[in-house]
Amino acid sequence: MLQMPESVEIVEVSPRDGIQNDPKILGVDTKLALIDHAIAAGVRRLEVTSFVNPRRVPQMADAAELAARLPRGRARFIGLALNAKGFERAAAAGLDEVNFVTVATDSFCRRNQGADTFENLKVWAEVAAAARGRIAAGITVGAAFGCPFEGEVPLSRLLGVIEAAMAHDPFELALADTIGVATPRDVAERVAAVRTEFPGVRLRLHLHNTRNTGIANAWAGLMAGVRVFDASLGGVGGCPFAPRATGNIATEDLVYLFERAGVATAIDLAAAIEAAAWLEAELGHPVPGMVMKAGGFPAPAAAA
Repeated sequence: MLQMPESVEIVEVSPRDGIQNDPKILGVDTKLALIDHAIAAGVRRLEVTSFVNPRRVPQMADAAELAARLPRGRARFIGLALNAKGFERAAAAGLDEVNFVTVATDSFCRRNQGADTFENLKVWAEVAAAARGRIAAGITVGAAFGCPFEGEVPLSRLLGVIEAAMAHDPFELALADTIGVATPRDVAERVAAVRTEFPGVRLRLHLHNTRNTGIANAWAGLMAGVRVFDASLGGVGGCPFAPRATGNIATEDLVYLFERAGVATAIDLAAAIEAAAWLEAELGHPVPGMVMKAGGFPAPAAAA
């Protein structure tokens, strides 16, 4: 167990992972308003869109228009890419970062990207080379804690995938619990293993709360040395290519956890709660975030 850090970074993913699987298609103006709400709450790094086939993910069909209208200079903006074409679109859009994705298992990777994991990592090698001098390129390993099609993902398999990814020098590596099956023990074990094999890696966690373990897993990641966490306002989210892959960690829940424990996030909890409530209204259905319902503690003093 490491010493408690003074601060962590929270990457807001509601404009991408949060809404990509929602039945209501949000327009560009609404997405930009969501991004503005997040920035107003103090978020300074956001995954805003994905450059994917709009027939497969209709919510992301407006990626280029959204990128062209982003409030540049107010935050760092990330675009997700699943292949070389997606990377070129993200780079051409002038985003600050591109997040390439591979999946730890062949079955899921074929459904997600049409190729086995190590075939897909050859594309990552091309993307990483093309990104040098143009755009910061990181990689996310999906299903790093379990796969909906193959079940348990052996640690040896995960480390083999990460070794192949790290050979091309990503500026950041994210481990994704895409279907929300991890427990704190799993997180502690896998983070420790990755940090041992790659001690200089900048590591990020992308956790889902599908089975109500997301917040506990975030704490385990913090104790294991992770300092960058993805989260989504209201806890919205889900993967369109994985059965029942619901719910990211709610940004406001994670902010409450860390700030209450004395770890700074630079995000204003009241503003994050307000943003989550706004997003819930825009989507037109309840969202799973809990702190937005209960409020912070201690409660703000009533106005005189």
